[in-house]
Amino acid sequence: MYALVDCNSFYASCEKLFRPDLRDRPVVVLSGQEGCVVACSAEAKALGIQIGVPVFQISALIQAEGVVCFAANFALYADLSQRVMATLEAHAPEVEIYSIDEAFVHLQGLTAPWQAIGQQLRAKVAQWTGIRTCVGIAPTRTLAKLANYAAKRYPATQGVVDLSAPERQRRLLALLPVRAVWGVGRQLAAQLESQGKISALDLADSDPAWIRKHFSLTLERTVRELRGQSCLRLRQVHSAKQQLICSRSFSERITDFTRLREAISLFTTRAARKLRQEERLAKKITVFIRTSPHQAGYYANSATLDLLEPSADTRRLIEMAHQVLKSIWKPGPRYMKAGVILSDFYAPGCWQPSLLEDIPRKPQSAKLMQVLDQLHQRGVGEVFFAAQGVRGVGTRQSALQSPAYTTRWSDLPRVS
Repeated sequence: MYALVDCNSFYASCEKLFRPDLRDRPVVVLSGQEGCVVACSAEAKALGIQIGVPVFQISALIQAEGVVCFAANFALYADLSQRVMATLEAHAPEVEIYSIDEAFVHLQGLTAPWQAIGQQLRAKVAQWTGIRTCVGIAPTRTLAKLANYAAKRYPATQGVVDLSAPERQRRLLALLPVRAVWGVGRQLAAQLESQGKISALDLADSDPAWIRKHFSLTLERTVRELRGQSCLRLRQVHSAKQQLICSRSFSERITDFTRLREAISLFTTRAARKLRQEERLAKKITVFIRTSPHQAGYYANSATLDLLEPSADTRRLIEMAHQVLKSIWKPGPRYMKAGVILSDFYAPGCWQPSLLEDIPRKPQSAKLMQVLDQLHQRGVGEVFFAAQGVRGVGTRQSALQSPAYTTRWSDLPRVS
């Protein structure tokens, strides 16, 4: 049995956590450039605000309804996410973190009733972190996703749906559209609907061999999961990620090549750390730089370099990023944004070494990167690469961004 624990309107909930005056007010979280909505509270969704809508299109609604806007504060969200996951790990045999606000909890070794266990998990997360969650329980991850989908949409469930019984599974599948199934995107849903697969139950009742022949092995596994047969590993879901991006807008324009190189080094370090968390190696690295599109002399450029063999070593990736930056650097423009993209991923040990190139290898690379990651996670000290510079790269600080309540001493909430 699996329990999918999903935080309710996570980004907006994080913003409300230290602002009790906003408890019942509509809240939206905006993108880094404050151009579009990336998250909404339940109250904002009730007003018809949707994720991805440009802010200028709803500016009148924001004013009329008193919607509170925040610029995304990812340091706050990441820290609260870590606390939520740590709470789950303290009360469950095993936890698989799926995203910043979702985790699959393995329930082996625990005894039913599952509904009570789901409520206990919700209560502990709320008590220890202040974040509200919904829980879907089922014998497969795909069914647990659907159970969570129902727990969020039907208030009568009190935030927990138990799909351990086959008859309850079929009853819910009949109610949900096929596009609600985990892994069925818009295009695939349209193809399935054209074949008469309108509901999730229609997909579950499909012949797996026919699905595999006309669609894919992944969709066949989804069908089997909808039938209660657990056959989808979490790594197979994560493997769909095609690239990792780390970019920022600068607090002040950069005209010096050394300063820009330091910024690119910092972004590469962060992207490499994420890459190792995904247990992947990257074969391609892309660097992009641009000035403000609203000023004269707009300049933007990017370039991609293929590594001789895939790597997750920050040193190697920084070296390659510097080569790419040199090829696109243009003196004179005042750069406002830059970024690094890692792509073309491989699992460790699952790539063909070159037979023609004599590539020098660093045998202790994996161990060194592991030590650096452990130091970063523990927060016991700041170890960084010299290429990042000692001055630090100033990034744009929005007036709409909330304080870093949990990660910066100066931003600790004050109680009078």
